[in-house]
Amino acid sequence: MGIRIIVADDHTVVRDGIRAILDHRAKDITIAGEASNGKELLDLARENIEKETPADIYIIDISMPVLNGVETARRLIKIDPHAKIIMLSMHDDSMSVEKSLKAGARGFIVKVSNSDEIIQAMREVNAGRFYLCSKVSKYVVQGFLGQSSPVPASSKVDLTPKEREILQLIAEGYSSKDIAQEFGLSLNTVHVHRNNIMRKLDIHKQADLIRYALKEGITHL
Repeated sequence: MGIRIIVADDHTVVRDGIRAILDHRAKDITIAGEASNGKELLDLARENIEKETPADIYIIDISMPVLNGVETARRLIKIDPHAKIIMLSMHDDSMSVEKSLKAGARGFIVKVSNSDEIIQAMREVNAGRFYLCSKVSKYVVQGFLGQSSPVPASSKVDLTPKEREILQLIAEGYSSKDIAQEFGLSLNTVHVHRNNIMRKLDIHKQADLIRYALKEGITHL
């Protein structure tokens, strides 16, 4: 039986590129669905689970708009505790790798990885193993040697999933009214969430919220 994957990336060219690689190099791996952001992926995952046809692997872009890849992975694991997730990223920094693995990802590949490495990642994760591409595996080695960088204190702030989601939209330029419409909330509720975020982070300016979201990988430029 072949491997069925769902690809979530906000760039059509990336999704098309993965499809082309599989069509030419791994015909036993098929794309069972595509999404352009985290919300679409979660909806698609729920739909497939209800039909009892869950994907074998989810390929998730770490820096999608509206709902980023790390938050999507956290929520996907709650929907499907057995979900096998590979995070896809433009960045190979240790923080992105650490956050992805903590969110439940079993693989991490960068977008400059070659075709063989992308296919190998899918096969390894499908077999129940972890896979880190060559560009990021160095962080695992550093961790074993005790050389990994300490987690910044700011990353330990306990924001709720909804607060992280709202923070991402704030950083991406959504107004409070837009956020209220996106989540079906009252404007007052959005203001409460915004105030709670600022209080927890001890941040009081919009620009500083954006800087925090960028630094923590909640959103990307």
